[in-house]
Amino acid sequence: MAKASRRLLPFLFLLYIVAYLDRINVSFAALHMNQDIGLSAAAYGLGAGLFFIGYFLFEIPSNLILARVGPRFWIARIMVTWGMVSMAMASVAGERGFYLLRFLLGLAEAGFFPGIILYLTYWFPAAERARIIALFMTATAVAGLIGSPVSGALLTLHGWLGLKGWQWLFLLEGLPAVLLGLVVWFTLPDRPRHAPWLTPQEQEALQFRLNQEDALPQAPRSTVAALLCPTVWRLGLAYLTLVIGMYGVGMWLPQMLQSVAPVGDLGIGLLAAIPYLAAAAGMIWIGRHSDRQGERRWHGALSLLGAATGLAMAAATAHSLPLVLFSLSLAAIGIWGALGPFWAMATSFLAGPAAAAGIALINAVGNLGGFFGPYLMGRLKDLTIHYAAGLVVLAAMVATGAWLLSLHPKTFEAKP
Repeated sequence: MAKASRRLLPFLFLLYIVAYLDRINVSFAALHMNQDIGLSAAAYGLGAGLFFIGYFLFEIPSNLILARVGPRFWIARIMVTWGMVSMAMASVAGERGFYLLRFLLGLAEAGFFPGIILYLTYWFPAAERARIIALFMTATAVAGLIGSPVSGALLTLHGWLGLKGWQWLFLLEGLPAVLLGLVVWFTLPDRPRHAPWLTPQEQEALQFRLNQEDALPQAPRSTVAALLCPTVWRLGLAYLTLVIGMYGVGMWLPQMLQSVAPVGDLGIGLLAAIPYLAAAAGMIWIGRHSDRQGERRWHGALSLLGAATGLAMAAATAHSLPLVLFSLSLAAIGIWGALGPFWAMATSFLAGPAAAAGIALINAVGNLGGFFGPYLMGRLKDLTIHYAAGLVVLAAMVATGAWLLSLHPKTFEAKP
């Protein structure tokens, strides 16, 4: 497992950085793109969220295809197509084109994240997963940490070769997905028995450990059973509230900071990196603590409760930059910190044929929050002129997620 961690996690980490960056770079492009192509706050929020409608529609079919044809081929296909659509965002010229390309980007990327989560279950037993998943998903925070100043810097290329800064942003941040997709095709082993860097004895030992695990007695045993399972749907609804908070903040963070910090694009990028830095630290600590304690639901629920507190504080201090940064950093620690325990809980409950469908359903339902979060923030911003009302709604949604996670029966968690 140590060898698999060293070989796989850094590469998967890099892939997810690129994936997350291509989702949220529109938040930086919006600093100038909205005015250039005539987008209102509500129109931008709707377009930003349409990514997740496309993602939702193809999520379950995509993960079932991955389980059938293998991770290497399908993840490579996903990355190449989403990179090409992301680069095409540089050509958007109006509201309808913005809506269409965001929707197509979601279709192209659908299945990437649940596919990686399913892939990790092929390599790491349940007792190790909160730490492993937290380390992998720290990429989302690192993408914000690195991507925020990089995106701000790319906006300064405005006018170079006749293109606007936000066009360079989409072109240069979409290209790595295409190139890395080709690397996946040539290098990613599907399962331990396909890894040339494991000896035959190591392959056998790791597969034996994984074969010892099975779904819990209460867990669904088939694809259909997983799609109808109440526990799977409850986990999906809890994830929905988490994602509403994640993208409700993430898609509007640069514009929120711009409203209280009169600095340039690069300055906004540097400020936006602060909550993501806090999130990365929180994810690693909470994931490791969850594994050490062998406990998932309260680590997830209390993290989301802390996130709701941070969002409410941000609403109450919306005109003070230091307090806004502190409050949003607290919210980021809670939202991102819940991810490791949450997915460890979900993947230990699901195994066998039900895992591909169940994981995809949870992620599909949850990622609808990527539509509702940005759209609610944009709509309430248009109605109230301020961000406070939207932050209060996000806080209420995330607190609901904490309650839903607290309902997950302890007997439904695999023993570490």
